[in-house]
Amino acid sequence: MKSALIIFVRNPVLGKVKTRLAAGIGEAKALQVYEHLLQHTQSIVNDLEVTKFVYYADEINNGDLWNDLEKRKQHGDDLGERMQNAFEELFAAGFSKVCIIGSDCFELTSDIVTKAFAVLDTKDLVIGPVMDGGYYLLGTNKLIPQLFINKTWSTSTVFSDTLKDAASLNLSVMQLPVLNDIDNESDFRNSVLAFFV
Repeated sequence: MKSALIIFVRNPVLGKVKTRLAAGIGEAKALQVYEHLLQHTQSIVNDLEVTKFVYYADEINNGDLWNDLEKRKQHGDDLGERMQNAFEELFAAGFSKVCIIGSDCFELTSDIVTKAFAVLDTKDLVIGPVMDGGYYLLGTNKLIPQLFINKTWSTSTVFSDTLKDAASLNLSVMQLPVLNDIDNESDFRNSVLAFFV
């Protein structure tokens, strides 16, 4: 089965990344944190035996650490629409399992991502919750548009609302371990990344 990993990123530009975090620790340090997060994400996906696609929220950067991967631009009016469009593109291209991650989770490992793809052999949906009520990974073995609509993105209800959708659609679901992503100063202070930045 052909497997694809979508990685949603932003270009590391001062004042344009981790804005909620920057409100607490300053734009320069928030940029430094995001650069560490990008490097960590690249390191854990590097050896995965799946096809990897980097989707940029802004302009495609042809001179960054993702140069060995296929690069695309996100399209859509909100996060849900952008994710749905990315999933739709890759299923249309013939992939049978698709997972998406961002670049905010320093606790994410290659083993967790590998497990997510394995889960999709027997489950319709795999999801990795984060402590603030969102998720760090979502994967399916078919396009399920309902997962990407009617959500209040970047809030504490995203994970629970996604599970409600899955239940209403009678989808089989596997939950991955709960991790902590880094969105604000509290997340950062509670992360091991704080010791490196």
